[in-house]
Amino acid sequence: MGKITSMKHNNALAAANSAPVERLNIFKMNTGLGQHMLKNPLVAKGIVDKADIKSADVVLEVGPGTGNMTVKILEKARKVIAVEMDPRMAAEVTKRVQGKPEQKKLEVILGDVIKADLPYFDICISNTPYQISSPLVFKLLNLPRPPRVSVLMFQREFAMRLVARPGDPLYCRLSVNVQMWATVTHIMKVGKNNFRPPPQVESSVVRIEPKNPRPPVDFQEWDGLLRICFVRKNRTISAGFKSTAVRDILTKNYRTYCSQNDIMMDDSVDIGILIDRVLEETEMTHERGGKCDEADFLKLLYAFHQVGIHFA
Repeated sequence: MGKITSMKHNNALAAANSAPVERLNIFKMNTGLGQHMLKNPLVAKGIVDKADIKSADVVLEVGPGTGNMTVKILEKARKVIAVEMDPRMAAEVTKRVQGKPEQKKLEVILGDVIKADLPYFDICISNTPYQISSPLVFKLLNLPRPPRVSVLMFQREFAMRLVARPGDPLYCRLSVNVQMWATVTHIMKVGKNNFRPPPQVESSVVRIEPKNPRPPVDFQEWDGLLRICFVRKNRTISAGFKSTAVRDILTKNYRTYCSQNDIMMDDSVDIGILIDRVLEETEMTHERGGKCDEADFLKLLYAFHQVGIHFA
C-alpha cells in the first residue's frame, strides 16, 4: 500500500482496511462532509491542466475522494500529498495506485486539512467541501510559503464572491480580503450533474496566485478594518464606526498602542472625534464599503494608523 499517515488516529484507516472495502459504485457519500465526487474525467483533466504542474512539483490535493483527479495529478507531479477526512476514501485512493509506479509518489494524510501542519507543497488542487471553503483559502494564503498557485472548486456563489469587484452584488469583505493577497481568476463553471451525488447548487473553479512580494500589511489589522466597513456594505462607512461597541474596542486599542509606544495619553481624547477626522480627511465619510476598492481601504488604514487607531 502507498504511504498513509494520520493526524489524530491511526486506528481509523486500519479499521477501514480490515473489513471488506466498499466498491466505488456503492459508496454512500457523506454529504455532511461535503462529499460530492467529481465523476466527469474531462472536468478533472481541465482542472489539473489549469494548475500548470511541472515535473518537479509537489501537489497538495484536498479531499481526493476515490482518486479520480488524484491519478491525473500523479501523471504530472513529482509527488502528491492527499488530505482526506474519510477513512474509506483514504483507503480507496491508496488502492488506485497499489502496485503501480505512482504508488511511491502518493502520500495520503487522514485528517482535517484546516487543523493539519502541512508539509511544503508547490500547488494546491481541491474539489473543496463547502464547509471549509473560506478557512481553506485563508489557510493557503497565510502559509509562510504559500503555494505558487491553487486551483480550487467551490460552490458557484462562493467562487463568484472571490472574483467580485466593487459595485458587484456579490462584492464583500471576502472579495477584498482575498484580492489583497492574491490574484483570483474564474476558470470554469461546473454543472451539478458532473458530481455523484449531484449537489444542490452549481460549482465553479478559480485559480488563486498569491502576490509576490506579499503586501506589507498586517492581516489582522486589515481584516479588522474591513469588518467595520462591511458590517452593512450598502451603508456609509461612517455608520459602521458609530457603533458603541466598535468605539469601545478602538478606544481600548488606542490606549494599548499608547502604552506600548511610551506615548503620554490624554484622557480627554475622544476616539469618536479622531475617527470622524480621519474619515473627513480621507473623504471616506459618505463612501460605502461595497463601492470601495483595495486602494481606498489601504488609504483609510494608513490614516487611522497615523493617529494611533488600530484594529487588532
